[in-house]
Amino acid sequence: MASIIKRKKSFAVVYSYYEGNEKKQKWESFPTLAEAKKRKAEVEYKQGIGSFIVPKCNTLNELLDEYISLYGKNKWALSTYSSNTAVLENYVRPKIGNMLLSKITTRVIERFYQELLKTKTVPTNAKIQTERFLTPARVREIHKILRSCFSQAVKWDMLEKNPCEHAEVPKAVAAKREIWTAETIHYALSVCEDELLALAINLSFSCSLRMGELLGLTWDCVDISPESIAAGTASV
Repeated sequence: MASIIKRKKSFAVVYSYYEGNEKKQKWESFPTLAEAKKRKAEVEYKQGIGSFIVPKCNTLNELLDEYISLYGKNKWALSTYSSNTAVLENYVRPKIGNMLLSKITTRVIERFYQELLKTKTVPTNAKIQTERFLTPARVREIHKILRSCFSQAVKWDMLEKNPCEHAEVPKAVAAKREIWTAETIHYALSVCEDELLALAINLSFSCSLRMGELLGLTWDCVDISPESIAAGTASV
């Protein structure tokens, strides 16, 4: 059984549950009496059929904090941790972070994804922003994080199902990447007056190095001695 208690400007649904052999009490707050009555009926019905799960987090923000603390810090690499937390801070928490988990459905998630496509990108110091609004590819990245988060919540018995599992995600259109031709590369090298820049251009194309790999390249990673070249073991 559950009861409703008025608390100034909100209404609390109060019920008891067992954690092991210990009896505990749970309070869930709602802004309106109608929402509290709906939750009370839901709690009593699910308790009656034995499928009730006690929520340990009420809002998405609380779940994200738990997810980052227990999962992100242990599973994500440092760069992934910084990127994922920034995405959550910039695009998820401001829009649906304060929403009650009980209100987040597949329909809510799909509507959220559509709103993201109309959301301007947040500039970062890491790179120059090229898109004015979030792209479908970026929304798919956000979907991947949220799907993982809700999946963990299901495993932790915080939720019954993952609202992202069957959500329709905007399709990412693969844009054709323009690359330099051999003639363009030769011309760039011929007009480049900076020796280091010319070396960087040469290495990036001849060795297919990305920017991070190129800037992190040190001489101890390079073996182009005459002996190595003659033996066919030269490497970068």
